[in-house]
Amino acid sequence: MKLVFPNGEHPQVLLNAGINRIGSAPDGAVVLDHAGVVPVHCEIHQSGIGVNLQVPAGGGLVLVNNKPVNEMIALRAGDDINIGGIIARVAPADAPRAAPSSGTTGSFGSADADSGATRMRAAVPKFVLRGVSGPVFGKMYPVTGPTVIGRAPECTIPVGVDEISRRHCELKPVADGLSVEDLGSANGTYINGQRVQKGFMKAGDELRLDAVRFMLVAPGQEVNTVRRMESVPTPSSGNGKWVAVVVIVVVIAAIAAWKLLQP
Repeated sequence: MKLVFPNGEHPQVLLNAGINRIGSAPDGAVVLDHAGVVPVHCEIHQSGIGVNLQVPAGGGLVLVNNKPVNEMIALRAGDDINIGGIIARVAPADAPRAAPSSGTTGSFGSADADSGATRMRAAVPKFVLRGVSGPVFGKMYPVTGPTVIGRAPECTIPVGVDEISRRHCELKPVADGLSVEDLGSANGTYINGQRVQKGFMKAGDELRLDAVRFMLVAPGQEVNTVRRMESVPTPSSGNGKWVAVVVIVVVIAAIAAWKLLQP
């Protein structure tokens, strides 16, 4: 996805995976120098499962399609975002185009010119949720910012299971894991089998929402686990041969003893 500013306040911006902070702060992904924009006005989170917008604590007024944003919501192509009076539109990322011939100078928005979009550096996720049961089995969910799991389609990780609440729990990355908060779910949030209202997960811990289970992993963790497993020595073929010989000897001895006992 990308952001397009139809009134020209900022060049269009390609959204990469991770947290894209928008505001007047000079270190933001999108810097908007406008009286109505605060330093960190809002954040856009993009992952492999969708694009979501959130207003952090201390953020400014944001309208999506003229409706105020009070919690994390999903964004779709064509949505208009009012950021302190500046309009940005969500649009699909352009397909790669051939480079213009030498001497050609394209204008902004021209179909044959470079798009002019600024590509932002992707944030590498420190932690990933791996689904280990039910409809999430085998799926990977990078956690790069506040992440809501629930039945509602606008959740960061939507899980279409009736026993999961619409907004079941929220995860937030911290220094060495994830903080977990139950959002008033009916069936509870569990970490390693223990029900929690607020809790903490580290790599290797299990998160359970009713019968749906996830495991928290750090990138590269599973590869290291496989390598450790491969390094464990297995019985050699020579040992197997000796076991077979011993079994044969025992069987022969038993048969001989039985014959000796016969009248």
